[in-house]
Amino acid sequence: MYLSDDCLLTWLAVTNGNDLVTLLEFPFMQRAIAGAVLMGILGGVLGSFVTLRSLSFFSHAVGHAALVGVALGVLLQLNPTWMLLPFTLVFGVVVLYLIDKTDLGSDSVLSIVLSGALALGVILTSLIQGYRGNLMSVLFGDILAINTTDLILTLLVLVLSSIFLLSSLRQQILLTLNPAVAQIQGIPVQLYRYAFVVLLSLAVAVAIKAVGVLLVNAFLVIPASIAKLISHNFSRFLVMSVIFGSTTSIAGIIISGLFNFASGPSIVLVQFIVFVAVFSWVKLTMKAA
Repeated sequence: MYLSDDCLLTWLAVTNGNDLVTLLEFPFMQRAIAGAVLMGILGGVLGSFVTLRSLSFFSHAVGHAALVGVALGVLLQLNPTWMLLPFTLVFGVVVLYLIDKTDLGSDSVLSIVLSGALALGVILTSLIQGYRGNLMSVLFGDILAINTTDLILTLLVLVLSSIFLLSSLRQQILLTLNPAVAQIQGIPVQLYRYAFVVLLSLAVAVAIKAVGVLLVNAFLVIPASIAKLISHNFSRFLVMSVIFGSTTSIAGIIISGLFNFASGPSIVLVQFIVFVAVFSWVKLTMKAA
């Protein structure tokens, strides 16, 4: 974690005493809880469509390529968040355009672009001199360090995503299940695809502050995958994805506070444990039946 010295001392003093109630009274923890709820809902909403549309590798590529944006922000002495937003947005749209305009499979295009962007990101990070705290924080995530601006950005992306997806839910479902039929029925498939990629790229950018470049894809995919295991109705699946996304995020922060673990990995680890537990329960239930 990369908190200020005063915040870190307060954090250590409280967590060493396992005083969770006292911990929740601090503003940085309250912001972290609020951020976890917002990002959990955002991850659940978009992650549902990411899972059903098999876009997990796409979000994985966008997340890892964001290393270039992070490195550029540090090199230019700018807030990495403000570099992440435009970079991930442009990267996501360009990758989708390349997939549409080439005869290669989408996985091949994603692998090529991801490798190139990741290589560039590593080279750029090697050029950074001196303290790299901001870079490491974004790479591995630190939801305890999010500020009011981060919360506002997350809320804006959540509102835009909810309006876009819920106002055209029938079309989105049809596009997810059968793009060819959606095209025949006059649904603007390409417009919807690019709009979704824009929102997904922005969601990756705002979530990186919480869980980091290396884990952001899991943050989007695991809650929806858990919900998919126990629900075959789309509306219920969407609601369960949101519930799992937000509750596991809060649980991860609490565990991080109690045991002084890194916040981003703690959230994803909780999500992984829940996934394994639900998967095991489903298999045992099927055998019993």
